[in-house]
Amino acid sequence: MSSPSQTVSPQTYVQEKTVAAGSSFYYAFLFLPAQERAAITAFYAFCREVDDVVDEVSEAELAATKLGWWAHEVQLAFAGSPSHPVMQALMPHAAHFGIEARHLLAIIEGCHMDLHQHRYANREQLQHYCHLVAGILGEFSARILGQTQPQTTEYAHRLGRALQLTNIIRDVGEDAMRGRIYLPADELQRFGVSETSLLQRQHSPEFVQMMQFQARQAHQCYDEALALLPAQDRRAQKPGLMMAAIYRDLLREIEKDGVQVLDRRTKVTPLRKFWLAWKVQALGHMPV
Repeated sequence: MSSPSQTVSPQTYVQEKTVAAGSSFYYAFLFLPAQERAAITAFYAFCREVDDVVDEVSEAELAATKLGWWAHEVQLAFAGSPSHPVMQALMPHAAHFGIEARHLLAIIEGCHMDLHQHRYANREQLQHYCHLVAGILGEFSARILGQTQPQTTEYAHRLGRALQLTNIIRDVGEDAMRGRIYLPADELQRFGVSETSLLQRQHSPEFVQMMQFQARQAHQCYDEALALLPAQDRRAQKPGLMMAAIYRDLLREIEKDGVQVLDRRTKVTPLRKFWLAWKVQALGHMPV
C-alpha cells in the first residue's frame, strides 16, 4: 500500500475525509477552536482510514496487509517520517495533546478483531472490542477538547461505548451480510434468536424483543456516561455531548421504527444533526 498522491494539503485531505464519511463527528467539530478542530479532525480521519480497510476490502488477507502497512506508517510517523497525509496532519498535534503510537496501534488492533473475530460470546468480550474501536477515540477526543478532571476519561470511554453500541444496533443487517454478528451470543440465546436467522435477516417478535433489550443497554450506557462527566469539564466537552445527542436521537428513531434494522439503515438528516449540535452549543448541555 502506498500513500495517496498529494494534490491537496494534509489538512484539506483529513477535512475532506471527515466530510465524505457523512459522519456526525463533522457537526460536533464545527464549533471548536481552530487548533482543537484540526487535531480532532486528523485523529478521526485516521480512525476512518483504518476502519475503511476492514469495511471496503473483501479479502481478509489483503485487509490484514493494509492494516500492517498502517501500523508501520504509525511507527514511521512517530520516528519523524510520516508519508500519509493523515499522519502528516496529525503529527503536529501529537505531542501537545499526548497522542502516542501505542494508542493508534490499539485502534488498529480493534480493526484486526473485525477481520478475525466475527462473534462475541458475551457482553464482556463486546465491551473489550468497543474499548479498542471507540473508547480510545473517546479518551483522546476528551483530551484534545481540554479535559481537566481525571474522571472525564471514564466518561469518555463510557460515551464511546454507547456510540459504538448504537452503531452496532443500526448496522445489524449490514454486518450480517458480511457474516459478522456483534450481538453477544448468550443474549441471542436468551431471547431465542439464532445466528442463522440473523444471517438470513429474518425479522421476528423474538428479534424485536432482543433488539429492544440492546437499545435499553445503549441508553443505560449514555446515562452512565453523562452522570460521570464532571461539571468542571462540561463546557469543554460540548462536542462529545453533541455526539451523544445525535446518536441518541438516531437510537430513538430506530426504536420508533420498530427496530427494523435487518433490511434498512436508519439515518439522521444533516439538517437535524446540525440542529442537535447547535442546541447543545446554545444550551450548554445535551437536550433531553
